[in-house]
Amino acid sequence: MKHAVMNDENWSSNLGEPTARITRARAKSLGSSSGLPPLYPSAKQDDKRVLRASLKRAAPENNKPAGSSAACHPHKKRAVLKDVTNINCDNLYIKCINAAKGQPSRQDRKGSLQKKGKGEPACFAKSSKVPEDKRENVVDEVHKVEVDGVEDLCPAVDLSTEPTESVNANLLAAAGPVTSEIDSIKHVPLWGPSDRDDDELCMKQENLKDRGIIDIDSRHKDPQMCSLYAADIYSSLFARQVDRKPTADYMEKLQRDITHGMRGILVDWLVEVSEEYRLVPDTLYLTVNLIDRFLSENYIEKQKLQLLGVTCMLISSKYEEICAPRVEEFCFITDNTYTKEEVVQMESRVLNLLRFQLSVPTAKKFLRRFIQAAQASYKVPSVELEFLSNYLAELTLIEYGFLKHLPSLTAASAIFLARWTLDQSDHPWNPTLEHYTRYKSSELKSAVLELQDLQLNTNGNMLQAIREKYKQPKFKCVSTLRSAKSVESVF
Repeated sequence: MKHAVMNDENWSSNLGEPTARITRARAKSLGSSSGLPPLYPSAKQDDKRVLRASLKRAAPENNKPAGSSAACHPHKKRAVLKDVTNINCDNLYIKCINAAKGQPSRQDRKGSLQKKGKGEPACFAKSSKVPEDKRENVVDEVHKVEVDGVEDLCPAVDLSTEPTESVNANLLAAAGPVTSEIDSIKHVPLWGPSDRDDDELCMKQENLKDRGIIDIDSRHKDPQMCSLYAADIYSSLFARQVDRKPTADYMEKLQRDITHGMRGILVDWLVEVSEEYRLVPDTLYLTVNLIDRFLSENYIEKQKLQLLGVTCMLISSKYEEICAPRVEEFCFITDNTYTKEEVVQMESRVLNLLRFQLSVPTAKKFLRRFIQAAQASYKVPSVELEFLSNYLAELTLIEYGFLKHLPSLTAASAIFLARWTLDQSDHPWNPTLEHYTRYKSSELKSAVLELQDLQLNTNGNMLQAIREKYKQPKFKCVSTLRSAKSVESVF
């Protein structure tokens, strides 16, 4: 009883004949090919229908009726792209017309089953206001202009033989957009942006040469040196060094539990830690900057000072190093004085207080630029000059009194004293260094004299980590070098 009632589409008047369900797609395909479907299908078609009804998936395309394949539209043919460059291509519009010549229009595509023919270019097919005879004349006239050297990236074009001269003005006026497009060809500049950059670079080099300045950015072919952007990058660093500078007198105003000596001992110990884990110098400079910036805004007890030091080095390692040491390693280096939870908690506290501003223009960043300017006057680069400048700059990390100087001033003073230490026969400053450091020699006097006191250790400081570091032969033992004359005689 449940299956007694059957749908009309499943019912066959002749029980001996197989069921043949007529779907919409099949009715459409059969109707387009031979009108209505046959009243009594052939046995061959019935076999196919029975086979298809017994399968769960649709039959392959070769089992489909021939009428459906004939009704399908062929794949659209696209015009072959000729020259796609956009540099100095005065005949780009003509190439687009030539490329569109082989592309059929929409009307031709619709009637492609009955007749194959060439279609009009798309730009003329869209303009329905122009009569067809005039449109064809315009197309024929424009296609008469043939440009040689399609494969060339930037072919030369004789502007005297403009294609607009060979086209009737009345027809162009009727065509509309064609006139403006073709006329715009003669307004295309014949020289690209690279030519402007070369001219500006030549003018800049001539200007610097007249002032006796050596252009250090024109010598490097390596793209990693960023020669085109180096000046802008360091202009930004000069501006930001004021914002990211710690307070010069936070010991007197805010901190009551720590002293200058405690800070020096912490930095001296961090130098040894950086050597133990072979960290890059930028990590050490950033660590000291984060410590001073945190102490400039937040009070801390002396029992937490070492925790602050290892936490700032952990943050700096994550920022500067490729493979930063783990938190457990920094806990181990403190003889497990602090737990992992305490370090992570202090890390969150430091980052939130500093608002995650970790991109800091330290003295090391300026030192790289200034060393290039100092080496420009040498025929052979001096390795001792580079090591000695880095040694003098690192000595300022321990000294609390150098917080009042900007990082760029500290780096320039290290270059000044290093050149004087290696050679007292000539003045250590020149127009090239003055141009790139933005400091005159008179502006460096105070910082250079203080730095020479650190070099000679006139105060008898017992912190020797940096001095022992640069006593190694790999650094040419630059910490043992002294100048025969006082640098004060230069000013």
